[in-house]
Amino acid sequence: MEWRDHGILLTMRRHGESAAIIEVFTEDHGRHAGVVRGGASRKLAPFLQPGAQLDVQWQARLEEHIGSYRVEPLRSRAAAAMSGRLSLAGLNAVTALLSFSLPERAPHPGLYRRSEQLMDLLGQEDIWPLAYLNWELALLEDLGFGLDLSSCAVTGANTGLIYVSPKSGRAVSRSGAGEWADRLLPLPPCLRGEGPAPDAEIAEALRTTGYFLEHRLAPALGHRPVPEARGRFIDLFARRL
Repeated sequence: MEWRDHGILLTMRRHGESAAIIEVFTEDHGRHAGVVRGGASRKLAPFLQPGAQLDVQWQARLEEHIGSYRVEPLRSRAAAAMSGRLSLAGLNAVTALLSFSLPERAPHPGLYRRSEQLMDLLGQEDIWPLAYLNWELALLEDLGFGLDLSSCAVTGANTGLIYVSPKSGRAVSRSGAGEWADRLLPLPPCLRGEGPAPDAEIAEALRTTGYFLEHRLAPALGHRPVPEARGRFIDLFARRL
């Protein structure tokens, strides 16, 4: 069994004296692990950092085996990630969420392209938070937990939408909320792709996407907790408000 692809390095851990087991989110083969001979060596380890863009060739005797990788670095994102604390925290949140949520070896080409585009914005902290919010929406959508924010779940209106139902993931208008308003999640304009998206509004929107990551996606994955890396990014972002 053999294939070649390119992808984003999600995780790397030592294996034996000098090898490493890496997990790569590839465009055509999804989240896929493999052993890199010499991956923990001084020659290769600096290139095998989360977020790195790699050209990978995977081989195994049988498809169900973990197999081995030959890797060629295409692009390092270390410098961009280290340009600021928010960038580093953002990179860690993205790689952790992908490793946490993606089924093994299942292609998600659309999400892959969105993730690559997001990674390439690292270091641009003025636009990163909104791009990250849109990426979380895409992640939920791709994994079957997308939000329907087009019209009110109660009245059918497509104006005055200011809430999201935590049960259905659908938008709710002010008039449709009624006495249930205090039980609904916020729907700031930026969550619908509208307005200038100030940081305070993005933080509010991330509270809503975070609810669905924690209470919809995580239970479907066996009730594992959402990675702490996301919480650290959200906390760091909140400090600049």
